[in-house]
Amino acid sequence: MSALVELAGVVHRYPGAPAAAVTVLEDVDLIVEPGAFTGIVGPSGSGKTTLLRLVTGALEPVAGSVARREGLRIGYVPQVETVDWSFPVSVGEVALMGRPPAHRWPWSTPAEKRAVADVLQRLGIPGLERRHIGDLSGGQQQRVFVARALLSGAELLVLDEPTSGVDVRTRHDLLHLLADVNRTDGMAVLLSTHDLNGLAAHLPHLVALNRRVIAAGPPSEVFVPSVLEATFGAPMEVLVHGGLPLVVDGPGSAHPLHTHAHALPPHDLDPTRAERPR
Repeated sequence: MSALVELAGVVHRYPGAPAAAVTVLEDVDLIVEPGAFTGIVGPSGSGKTTLLRLVTGALEPVAGSVARREGLRIGYVPQVETVDWSFPVSVGEVALMGRPPAHRWPWSTPAEKRAVADVLQRLGIPGLERRHIGDLSGGQQQRVFVARALLSGAELLVLDEPTSGVDVRTRHDLLHLLADVNRTDGMAVLLSTHDLNGLAAHLPHLVALNRRVIAAGPPSEVFVPSVLEATFGAPMEVLVHGGLPLVVDGPGSAHPLHTHAHALPPHDLDPTRAERPR
């Protein structure tokens, strides 16, 4: 198969109380192509995390199919709040977790240490190999997981809400880092987010999800009032600011949307552009 991952007619349910199962995803189709840079957008409880876990193979669908290219290596960056940051492990050890073992002894070789140092240098967090992973900031922790994916030779990087709880500068830096990995390494990137204006508006391809796929395409096609209302269950309006769509609450919205107008340069994360991020 040419695609990295292909979901067809996927249905997933979780057991509910007292006996009824809760349908989280229904008849979902999704194709992740090599080199893709895709964001999954939707409200809390829309099935974004479940969809990512189906892509990685952590879950199996109740119905439908999930096909992955043979031998596909996937790097996964979980939500920050789901990780036990007290676990006694160093940055260097986390970075090497995804690397295929080249020896049987439990310590790193000089070559592995150099590889870790090089990738941390590239990702802007040099010299942190011996630091405890829990001592880092949220943005630094995300970069360590990206380092793990790079060292593992992953072809697909899956991130669950990577900018949740980080400040504007960290979000900006992480977006540019992911764009660089996507362009320079050819690694496909698939991430989930509810941050429409701070993250999703800058991605080249979006999938609007609420139990099913509402729409898919560039932000100009997904960020339209009819799609947004069907996805988020509230009226929304779309303005254009600096060449990018900006989503704001529509009249009568009962669910305020927290907008962030900290815009990046238009199309700065478009992987078809030749220049590197600035």
